[in-house]
Amino acid sequence: MALFAHIKEAPIDPILGTTQLYNADQDKRKINLGVGAYRSEQGKPFVLDVVKEAEQEMLKDLGAGGLDKEYSTIDGPADLKKVTQELCFGPNSPAYKEGRIASVQALSGTGALRVVSEFARTHLAKEASEIWLSDPTWGNHLTIFEMAGLKVKTYPYWDGKTMGLNFDGMLAAIKTATPGAMVLLHACAHNPTGIDPSEDQWKQIAAVMKERKLIPLMDSAYQGYATGCLDKDAMAIRLFESLGFEFFLCQSFAKNLGLYGERIGMLHVVCGNADHAKAVLSQLKLVIRPMYSSPPRHGAHLVCKVLGNKARFEQWKIELKAMADRINEARKLLRGGLEAKGTPGKWNHITDQIGMFSFTGLSTAQCERLIKEHHIYLLKSGRISMAGLNKSNIDYMVQSVDEVVRHAPAAKL
Repeated sequence: MALFAHIKEAPIDPILGTTQLYNADQDKRKINLGVGAYRSEQGKPFVLDVVKEAEQEMLKDLGAGGLDKEYSTIDGPADLKKVTQELCFGPNSPAYKEGRIASVQALSGTGALRVVSEFARTHLAKEASEIWLSDPTWGNHLTIFEMAGLKVKTYPYWDGKTMGLNFDGMLAAIKTATPGAMVLLHACAHNPTGIDPSEDQWKQIAAVMKERKLIPLMDSAYQGYATGCLDKDAMAIRLFESLGFEFFLCQSFAKNLGLYGERIGMLHVVCGNADHAKAVLSQLKLVIRPMYSSPPRHGAHLVCKVLGNKARFEQWKIELKAMADRINEARKLLRGGLEAKGTPGKWNHITDQIGMFSFTGLSTAQCERLIKEHHIYLLKSGRISMAGLNKSNIDYMVQSVDEVVRHAPAAKL
């Protein structure tokens, strides 16, 4: 018998599979709303001007001998830690100023989450191997934690009746978590719903977690991209730090710097004192070394050259605001078009939500009809990437959604 004869072909990843179907479609009207990547108003991949400028500077540094292609350190460059900590926690953060944050470069947010999982399973009490995720959450979260050997539980998040946050259900579920368990929290622009707790609700979440002695694991993939303001989008992170929590923060620069393929992210661990942070850092390195040895340097240099240069940093904030504004404009156009057309249902949730995605509330049958009949590719959960919409395709999107809502079964609540 052949060595690999028993291996079955794995199912296609739902998000990547959507893009494959889109690429194979020859219809000129086709729209890709599956992939979580920013697109310009012309529907093209977008590279920020500050990134282009940083790339040019890096090329000059390479030619002058100031930059090379040697291995990075296991935990990434020291200057990368400084600028990324300041971005998340703020320059006046006590944890930052007191050296209580252990930071390592990671393979974007996904890699950071996996490193946390391995660290928690190896070094923390067994209760920390229980992790609570929102229902729904990013499609890869469940697999990351299960593959790392954690026990996954879920708390309610989306309320299909109100198209909003099921806050009471969320709190009630978290109150049942085992003391010492981890709770994954989306720092801003919850994926896939686009619904975030208010500041007061965040305070209530923090109070329950402190009472239950739960460990926050924050996933920050959209800082600055959600509202267009870096500080506003860091509110939940800074709240938990100000309340004295020791916690994990996974940070990605895929979305807000458009560095999707560079796989550049960070893992920050807020500790009780500097000695604890030093010990945690040493053990994080031992997790990383046999996993991928050391992180890639290119993305790290890009982040340092943007965040570490005052003029470039200010220009980045302008570009971030422009991206967020374009997404918000697409939300207004989609909602306004559906309401003007009299499409059955309420559509205010489209503009109530923030960030890259909208959780439309469309049923599986309606999503399948959009794909098969209208060549609009989205996840069958009803999640769409707002970045795929623009002025040239919004009318077709409105007409298509209107048609499927009228002719395909609605979701059962």
